[in-house]
Amino acid sequence: MRHRQFVTVNDVARLAGVSQAAVSRAFTPGASISAEKKERIILAAAELGYHPNQLARSLIRGKSNIVGVGVGDLNNPFFNQTLQLLSTELDQIGLKLLLFPAHAVTAEEPSISEILNYRLDALVLLSVSLTSRLAEECGKAQVPIVLYNRTTLRDDASSVTGDNALGARTMAAHLLAGGHERLAYIAGAEGASTNIERESAFFAAIRAAGLTEPRLERGNFDMAETAAATRRLLASKERPDAIFCANDLMAIAAINVARHEFGLEVGREISIAGYDDVPMSSWPAFSLTTYAQATPDMVRNTVRIVCALRGDATHHERVVVQGAMRVRGSTRPVRLPIYPAA
Repeated sequence: MRHRQFVTVNDVARLAGVSQAAVSRAFTPGASISAEKKERIILAAAELGYHPNQLARSLIRGKSNIVGVGVGDLNNPFFNQTLQLLSTELDQIGLKLLLFPAHAVTAEEPSISEILNYRLDALVLLSVSLTSRLAEECGKAQVPIVLYNRTTLRDDASSVTGDNALGARTMAAHLLAGGHERLAYIAGAEGASTNIERESAFFAAIRAAGLTEPRLERGNFDMAETAAATRRLLASKERPDAIFCANDLMAIAAINVARHEFGLEVGREISIAGYDDVPMSSWPAFSLTTYAQATPDMVRNTVRIVCALRGDATHHERVVVQGAMRVRGSTRPVRLPIYPAA
């Protein structure tokens, strides 16, 4: 079996009759080289099929131009949309995205080593909790960390989140304005900062209105677990008249159970609401009332912070981006909703 022979910079230099340094300058934007010599080098490279190794070149300069992204749940369209926007934004400023699944950014040492072997300019964690060990190892390697849709009390990482407390209070105000009195909350993962903030603010708003505290079930951001939680709520003696779910996928699972297993008319006999505003939420089949995260603004802030950290790895920020209500048919109509101020 014949091995592929890679064309090197030496081959191009020899064919073009120039030095290796001249070949390097020809492929470096803004470098000083005559137009005639550059054209000769480009023609030689094309003839030989040579392409410069951008990764090797960037490492020599001390920057890989690669941003690692750890993703917690690719089944959630919210993160697919984020990845698409993030990839586009990074590409526009000459940076590339390298994707790591969630298990590669938890406690497994080989996976952490794999991440750090790429000499990333930064690591962005999409709804992935930051472990102390990962933070410590990235700190040693001078790889700054940005959490997206998660918060941290650490002072060695940046974060970009939506205003979860405002979103939950706004949803509570909407459901209360619809005359609901028996409310329930289907929570996400217990340790997720997004769920903690949404749950705490929603319960506080309901208590402040003088109503009984919402019933709590846990769906763990999983559609099957949420379906089971919805069945428990709807089969109970005191069936709730409104369910707020910690994200849209869970709300869609709840709608399916309410409609197809219990025969309820969603939006009239029971209100169901979510959080995020994923594309499926606006489909007529669901018409889901939800609190929309401002994903483009969150991504722009993330990229801005990454750029700042490439210059100063200690320049950490905590950014909170406000979203907006999307009222659709899955909740009871409200003539004059009164929402809390930001």
